[in-house]
Amino acid sequence: MIEKTFTVAKVENTLVTFALPKPQACSGCDGKCGSLTFAKLFANKRSELTIVSDAELEVGQKVDLTLDDSHVIKMSLWTYMVPLLLALVFTVVAANVFVVSEGWQILSAMLGGYTGFLLAKAKQTGLKNRIKIKKIHPISLPITQINGD
Repeated sequence: MIEKTFTVAKVENTLVTFALPKPQACSGCDGKCGSLTFAKLFANKRSELTIVSDAELEVGQKVDLTLDDSHVIKMSLWTYMVPLLLALVFTVVAANVFVVSEGWQILSAMLGGYTGFLLAKAKQTGLKNRIKIKKIHPISLPITQINGD
């Protein structure tokens, strides 16, 4: 189970938008491996995640979201393997069934890969429905010192 804490950015009826935190370097190398540099390249883009939820949420509230690991593995297969396999199948069919020249085989491979990409993208839209709210953190007031204490 993948679990992460997000902050509610916007609530509209049953649509809840979460602000994704900026990626940081891990404690292993403090960004010397390039992960922090790569994250800084795309830091200007604000990332958001919108899901459907009936929970009573307020802007600024912290929420723990979960996603089952098996969904991540399935989406990885759809994203990487389906375009590759369709490119291969389209090329073999173009070469052996239609007996076309090499240029048309390359074009059919590109068409197969693009078809696989579209299939993977269509399959990915259902992934947002699999994200579940595990825990809703209460909104807490900051602790302040009262004069005389």
